[in-house]
Amino acid sequence: MTTANEGKNSPEKKGRPTPKRKIAEQQRVVNRLAPAATKEAKKLQKQQARILRAQQRDAYMRGDESALPPRDKGPVRKFVRNYVDSRRSIGEFFLPIIVLVLFLTLIPLVYVQFVAIALMYSALLFSGIDGFFLSRRIKHEVAARFPDAPLKGLGM
Repeated sequence: MTTANEGKNSPEKKGRPTPKRKIAEQQRVVNRLAPAATKEAKKLQKQQARILRAQQRDAYMRGDESALPPRDKGPVRKFVRNYVDSRRSIGEFFLPIIVLVLFLTLIPLVYVQFVAIALMYSALLFSGIDGFFLSRRIKHEVAARFPDAPLKGLGM
């Protein structure tokens, strides 16, 4: 009869000590897809990316068609951009109005606070109404000037 210690399932010793973590990490092979970049290479890459972004932004701000994203290219989109930029809307003044409302609500008079909140809601309402009518006017103008152009995505 055999005992439990004599069975084949008992682990055998490996014959060497367990290596220290530092040595084991050095021996481990790291499979890298790209070689490690040096500090100078990283700096150069960041500088080139910064220059490229600045050039793209400058071209975008000039209105250069080649710098625009595909959704903004074309004569119809150019007309819409120019149409929207050529007019004033209450939406342009919405943020200053909200800052004014913020300061007015700090005044401890209930009447002033009520007027400030009413001003905020009325500015929000008029901005939405103005945007709705602007969208309708844009679609009408595009349909008149570009009869074959699709109107989807031009308004709100």
